[in-house]
Amino acid sequence: MHDLIASPFLGQHMLLRPGSQAGLLLPEARYDELRAHNPHEPLPAWLADTVRTQWGTDLAGRPLADHVLVREPSTRGYGRASWEINLGCNYQCKHCYLGLKVYSGMPLADKLRCLRIMADAGVLWLQITGGEPTVDKDFIPSYRAAYRLGMMLTVSTNASLLWRDDLLEMFRTHPPYRVTVSMYGATKDSYDELTQRKGAWDLFVRGMDAAREAGLPLRMSVIVTEDNAHEEAAMVTLCERWGVEYNVFTNMTPTIYGGAESLTAQSKDHLRMRKPFTGCNAGHTFFHTDPHGLVSICKIGRDDQISLPAEGIEGLARLGAIADRLMLRTGGCQGCQLSGSCTVCRPLAKHYQEAKAPLESYCQHGMKR
Repeated sequence: MHDLIASPFLGQHMLLRPGSQAGLLLPEARYDELRAHNPHEPLPAWLADTVRTQWGTDLAGRPLADHVLVREPSTRGYGRASWEINLGCNYQCKHCYLGLKVYSGMPLADKLRCLRIMADAGVLWLQITGGEPTVDKDFIPSYRAAYRLGMMLTVSTNASLLWRDDLLEMFRTHPPYRVTVSMYGATKDSYDELTQRKGAWDLFVRGMDAAREAGLPLRMSVIVTEDNAHEEAAMVTLCERWGVEYNVFTNMTPTIYGGAESLTAQSKDHLRMRKPFTGCNAGHTFFHTDPHGLVSICKIGRDDQISLPAEGIEGLARLGAIADRLMLRTGGCQGCQLSGSCTVCRPLAKHYQEAKAPLESYCQHGMKR
């Protein structure tokens, strides 16, 4: 099992350690040296010194192959991806943008093939999400496979199963880059109400206690809705007491099917003005994969999906053009004089329009001036 990853990343090269937030830029000449190095020979002295200085680990005299995974360059320029391993979930959160959370997806063999294609496409950082990813029967073998392919892994979870011994053991031997936990309240009543699952708060606390004791690299997503808005300060206080970094989210989005049901959960008094949308790398250096191996530019813009199982890495060659087309201002936004300071991308605006959401929730034309 590797301790370090040496990999190309968006025109540069990086030296990373799984489980660590710290990384180093690697000069191209050093990366080429590692590619050419006899894997059965000891680490180069400069690398052993670097590892000792950066991470306090002594690998001097150790064979390169036993500790360093040197990833090959890719024919594609992708560095990050997200993957919904399954849309199924053990909660029924009122605000969820996924809408119907159906348990469906690929068999394990196809999941593993898609992960290999992602790695071949250059993906170094992979977010595994759902639904709730830890309820998927193939989560553990899929996570391990992604880890062994040399990906830095983030798991997005509700923490309800983080107390399980098999998960904790896997995270110990295959450290994640980050575990991002969604937080839905600060008390049992509000938490269970929003998730529409009796006992959800108890599972959350049990999972968080186990995760903190195991030293997992946690980050909280504090979700503020109509059901728990009165507990926003309490949720933040709990994160700070636990010593866990956090982000607060108040603006809900329509479902991926253009449904408005998720919008009714948001607290109108807590909505925040979004920053102007200045563009993103969706479809060019980043992509999203759904439970059936269908690739889109992101989680929001899911039109014109590409099947990884059917088309393989060659299919990704069409993704950039799809991204450029989906980002064009159309469907009522074409020619808008305010588009330079619009706060949502075109794919998200389309979802709001399909949901017949109030104009002020996504468009400057609906805002009071």
